Amino acid sequence: MTTDIKELEDKISDLEYKMAFQEQTIDELNDALSQQQLLITNMQVQMKFMVGKMKTMDSSNMADASEETPPPHY
Repeated sequence: MTTDIKELEDKISDLEYKMAFQEQTIDELNDALSQQQLLITNMQVQMKFMVGKMKTMDSSNMADASEETPPPHY
């Protein structure tokens, strides 16, 4: 009978250990997920900024051929 109690105590102890380990793992995963979400949010803001800059740029920074002066060797 005392061996049954000892086995149950050992099983409870193992479960408590596993539960503590799982809680720690969940906390670490939550922290990592929070950091990744912050990084994604920052990247989205930067991407919107870059898209806005790209939309306001001219399609070409070069002048039309009619606006160009001929090279000096002509």
